[in-house]
Amino acid sequence: MAATARIRYGEAILAGFEYLLHRYPEVFVIGQGLWSPWYVGNTMTDLDKKFGKHRIIDTPVSESACTGAGVGAALAGMRPIVVHPRIDFMLYAMDAVVNQAAKWSHMIGGQAHPAVVIRGIVNRGGEQGAQHSQSLHSWFSHIPGLRVVMPYTPTDARDLLIASTLCDDPVMYIDDRWLYSEECDDSPIRELDLRDIGPQCLRAGKEVTLVGSGYSTHLCMAAARLLEASQIAAEVFDLRVLNPLNCGDIARSVEKTGRLVAVDGSWTNCGLAGEVIAQVCEKIDPRSLRAAPRRVTLPAAPAPTSKPLEAVYYPTAEQVAQVAKQMFESARTVT
Repeated sequence: MAATARIRYGEAILAGFEYLLHRYPEVFVIGQGLWSPWYVGNTMTDLDKKFGKHRIIDTPVSESACTGAGVGAALAGMRPIVVHPRIDFMLYAMDAVVNQAAKWSHMIGGQAHPAVVIRGIVNRGGEQGAQHSQSLHSWFSHIPGLRVVMPYTPTDARDLLIASTLCDDPVMYIDDRWLYSEECDDSPIRELDLRDIGPQCLRAGKEVTLVGSGYSTHLCMAAARLLEASQIAAEVFDLRVLNPLNCGDIARSVEKTGRLVAVDGSWTNCGLAGEVIAQVCEKIDPRSLRAAPRRVTLPAAPAPTSKPLEAVYYPTAEQVAQVAKQMFESARTVT
């Protein structure tokens, strides 16, 4: 029997770009460092050589200008993908994203649809410090009219990029460099409708529900393996789409397990983990909970530069597993 082909996260994103550029002439990519062999990892290698520099446009350093150009091109019928190699510096483009792209369809009664994808890449660790290490997905998930996706598996990274680009709504597509070495079995490319995509159960279990997105899902999967060694069966959900967020399947899982741990690579306050817990608690009978839901997030502080402090700052799979174990060690009566 032939071995199953494997694909890595960065390679999968590259495959998504190639699929779109080959089949859809209205697709082009614009942003900083797109012709560089290292600036965006291996996710765009040689695309400028294959499809031309008129479709892979490496811009001067102006996040606001290239994003505004992408929104304008989308209103004119193109399907641009705007790439920001560091999501932190994308903050310069917030007017184009929040006040323009997310609002156009609503303000003019659905007569125009800025079908633009804004790709923000999360860079963390490596002693990069507070201004280079943020994951701002919770910010964007707060904005009506802006779809937000955050893939974990390589095939989702590919297929959600395609679905986002073919969607008529503006989409924030967020990928994490810490996932670029993640790999899975390859599968045929699918053209999915982004409106039909929600949380995916990656691992079945009956005693605790773990929920994450992007790299946080990686932590959940690793924690589930640690819990298995302690005879605790964890069910793991990958959110995939953060806005609009649909926690129906997660709520049904929590009704079964009675325990919920929400893991997020951002801060606790007004964050994604809290939203997951709130939606679940609104949907279930509180008597089905066997322990209070818990969050595993970043400390309420900017990212440190020191390597030893980074080791303390970022959540680990061991930390997620320990939080889950505490739910069994200290039973809580819900009233």
